[in-house]
Amino acid sequence: MKQTILQKLLELEQSENIKILYVCESGSRAWGFASPDSDFDVRFIYSRPAGDYLSIVEMPDVVGLPVNEVLDIGGWDLKKTLKLFMKSNAPLYEWLQSPIVYRQDDVFADELRSLMPGYFSLRSAGNHYLSMAHNTLRDDLQAEEVKLKRYFYALRPALACRWIVEKHTVPPMEFDKLRVLLADNKVQAEIDGLLEQKKFADEKAMIAPVAILNEWLGDTLAKCKEQLQQFTSEQQPAQPLNELFRRHIR
Repeated sequence: MKQTILQKLLELEQSENIKILYVCESGSRAWGFASPDSDFDVRFIYSRPAGDYLSIVEMPDVVGLPVNEVLDIGGWDLKKTLKLFMKSNAPLYEWLQSPIVYRQDDVFADELRSLMPGYFSLRSAGNHYLSMAHNTLRDDLQAEEVKLKRYFYALRPALACRWIVEKHTVPPMEFDKLRVLLADNKVQAEIDGLLEQKKFADEKAMIAPVAILNEWLGDTLAKCKEQLQQFTSEQQPAQPLNELFRRHIR
């Protein structure tokens, strides 16, 4: 599959006249809880020729291919990426930590990663993860039967939010790395059981709600919401990102 992905990216570069700087896996395969039928969520960052950024005609800031059951390939223009980076866009910070990198300009990736600690907003990202987990718990995990995969769509952001309020740093993308925060063996055992099921279940698999996990999620999110109030948001300077932008446009 990697060769198929790389070939499609090469075709995109040629058809869109772009240069791809970074490509990674962004979904369940990178998070560490893929199902047998999980698709490939490929995300990339690209730049255009310098003249395109000086045109009076705005160029599209998103490029991608039609989504099918196997591949979901899409990317952001460098300028859009850096604007979102300055706003501490949590998915973008995850992309830059993905354990599955299909291709990268090493200089670009290292430069952007080195800026992550200074631009990462604990309050903004914490609220992002809090909202994700809360909405999933409320909307998807209260019925008599729930989708197995939705538990991980609540657990991972809940742990990421807890990481932020406890460690005051960028949380890791991978679920296993976030689980080090869990001291409750019963919760860990329930998660192990769900992970084992997910290895063999398809994306639509349904299970009965897991009371101990729902309780843990509710308690954790309530505590995180209270603790996030102590954090403030500060605007970071654009100049370092402007300089990076100018270095990497074509």
